[in-house]
Amino acid sequence: MVDDPLMPIVSIVVPCYNEQSTIRLLLDALYAQTYPRPELEVIIADGLSTDRTREQIAAFQVERPDLNVRVVDNRKRTIPAGLNCAIAAAQGRFIVRLDAHSAPGPDYVARCVADLLDGRGDVVGGFWEIQPRGKTWQARSIVVAAAHPLGVGDVRYRLGGHSQLVDTVPFGAFLRALVERVGPFDETLLTNEDYEFNTRVRRSGGAVWFDPEIRSTYFASPTLVSLARQYWRYGFWKVRMLRRHPASLRWRQALPPIFVLSLLALSVLAVWFPVARMLLVTEGLVYILVLMAVGVQSVIMKKDLVLVAGVPLAIAVMHVAWGSAFLWSWLR
Repeated sequence: MVDDPLMPIVSIVVPCYNEQSTIRLLLDALYAQTYPRPELEVIIADGLSTDRTREQIAAFQVERPDLNVRVVDNRKRTIPAGLNCAIAAAQGRFIVRLDAHSAPGPDYVARCVADLLDGRGDVVGGFWEIQPRGKTWQARSIVVAAAHPLGVGDVRYRLGGHSQLVDTVPFGAFLRALVERVGPFDETLLTNEDYEFNTRVRRSGGAVWFDPEIRSTYFASPTLVSLARQYWRYGFWKVRMLRRHPASLRWRQALPPIFVLSLLALSVLAVWFPVARMLLVTEGLVYILVLMAVGVQSVIMKKDLVLVAGVPLAIAVMHVAWGSAFLWSWLR
């Protein structure tokens, strides 16, 4: 490839493990990008998948040889290690980070590059259009919960809004030189690697920019059990990240552990103190009533009756799993 300064080569890096159900959706979306195809390369860092992920990639390479797709082995089998493997193999001046269970809009790469060239931020990213990974009541409920302020706080990339500086974005795009300046993704973190990377960018004097016109589809967890596991990982590894960057804690991240801790403390104190029992019951009732109101609101907006119970359940799972894991990790 020839690196034309007027049309920089873009390397799309994708960590991947056992994504046979979604990897083709991602590759098809990358093939449909408006950015000139000869100036794109796709590097998939596969964690030695045991399903048909590599077969799907190989089939795409045969069918669409005009898009440069390469696979590198990620023997550590973690997301940050995969990102670092892919970036090390990349040739582009610009890096666009994506996941194997996402599908960027047709102008995703073009808008990322335009924002970076305009100097809007050192890392730029956009809005998630969250879609269910299945048609079950749990999958439909999780999608609504994952985009509700009660579930995710004030996260712009889930809620939308105007272009602005933010603390983090998903699937960030950045100049390759940024990695040389702030360092690679932290391989000691199994999750929160994007947030930690963006924190280092901001601490170095850089900026993280949210552009709602940069849009991608993200496929959410399909079941409440998988959602609980996902948010347990988030909460557990958030503490590990905060040890490096304690000032990066946001109120939306602190509330779930405070809520869980209050329930535990009041439950213990309720054995001896009537006022603690009263506070525990009051807190529980208020929480349930708020969740029920969100469920009713969701039914009205989405015209899907199962959401009246499904959305409150999903939000409660997110809060309790995140908060409990945060406290457990902190105690350890």
